[in-house]
Amino acid sequence: MGAGLAGCEAAWQAARRGLSVVLYEMRPARRSPAHRGDDFAELVCSNSLRASRLANAVGLLKEEMRRLGSLVMRAADETAVPAGRALAVDRSAFSRRITESIESHPGIEVRRECVTRIPEGAPVILATGPLTASELASEIQALLGEEHLYFYDAIAPTLYADSIDYELAFRASRWEEGEGDYLNLPLDESQYTAFVEALVAADTVPLHACEAALYFEGCLPIEEMARRGRETLAFGPLKPVGLVDPRSGRRPYAVAQLRQEDKQGVLYNLVGFQTKLRIGEQKRILRSLPGLAGAVFARFGSVHRNTYVNAPRALTPTLELRGRPGVYLAGQMAGVEGYVESAALGFLAGLNAVFAARGAETLLPDPRTAHGALLRHLAEADPRGFQPTNVNYGLFPPLADATRRIPKREKHERLAQRALEALAPYADAVAEGAA
Repeated sequence: MGAGLAGCEAAWQAARRGLSVVLYEMRPARRSPAHRGDDFAELVCSNSLRASRLANAVGLLKEEMRRLGSLVMRAADETAVPAGRALAVDRSAFSRRITESIESHPGIEVRRECVTRIPEGAPVILATGPLTASELASEIQALLGEEHLYFYDAIAPTLYADSIDYELAFRASRWEEGEGDYLNLPLDESQYTAFVEALVAADTVPLHACEAALYFEGCLPIEEMARRGRETLAFGPLKPVGLVDPRSGRRPYAVAQLRQEDKQGVLYNLVGFQTKLRIGEQKRILRSLPGLAGAVFARFGSVHRNTYVNAPRALTPTLELRGRPGVYLAGQMAGVEGYVESAALGFLAGLNAVFAARGAETLLPDPRTAHGALLRHLAEADPRGFQPTNVNYGLFPPLADATRRIPKREKHERLAQRALEALAPYADAVAEGAA
């Protein structure tokens, strides 16, 4: 259900392995606010599929997809346009290429209609995207429970733990003695004032038309809060109440908190720092906070309309709904960000549906691969603060000698090489025609 990048990839992978597939797409009978045309896999926000080099995790993910026989990557490479170190495509040609491939495949039946209920019976893959039709979203919400389906995606920046200056941070939770669950960056009054003034004056990303009614009190961008008054943040996400800096014995004027985002302690999330600031502004302003002068970002903040599930609670490691066996989620709804990540989950959901249809044990990619790292994150992330994420090297298991500090480029290159080596057995096992 859904002929975006994830849905098309899932349908293609299932059909080329012998399954009969019905692909539902609601356009042209009905369109989301973001779509303009009727072709499949429409890139509505950008013509860039992001970095191509293996030093960037999304570049590695794309290379893995090529080696696994991805329809999306084949179409992207065939319709690529010059974009330096990024992969960009002719959007119209890209969508047309995928549409023709899907419509001409003898194992895929395309039905142009809006589905408002999850079908019964055979394995079902929901890949309806971030703007899922309201009727279907309501059914998923009823199935999961209201607290596990989200309609606004408020993402705070995520940093690599080894780029934080621990001499300037202290560990504590509000009102608790001793070490707590948060890293705290204390600000005095002058530092806080400068931070607020920088936020108010910063350049932000303009809203898309379908995001016009986005803001609500639960996920205001941090710069929007700053514009409401000088002390708004000090009584909001930067409130120092219940925190005492052990070095001074006093409560700071304000405190920025970071929460560990993964079990390995590689990533930390800036709590309450969802933002529409441009990336350059995020780097400049957030690095002005005490302890973050050398911050390296695994993910930048954003706020936009989305529909997604709390994956650690709602999904099994195979992307199957815990409350509805036989129903798989793919794409952004499953808890990832980005076109490439969505297509990669489409591949995995399609393949997992094949295993299920054949009554075979599901084979999952090694967590050292980009595909496996994404799956592991969806399964093991802290459900209390789960947010969709792009693929990044912070999701990967550390290198064996990670006790010493490795230069970023070297570390990423070694992680990429390890991933491609770990991918090979999986690629051979799931290749078209493999037993």
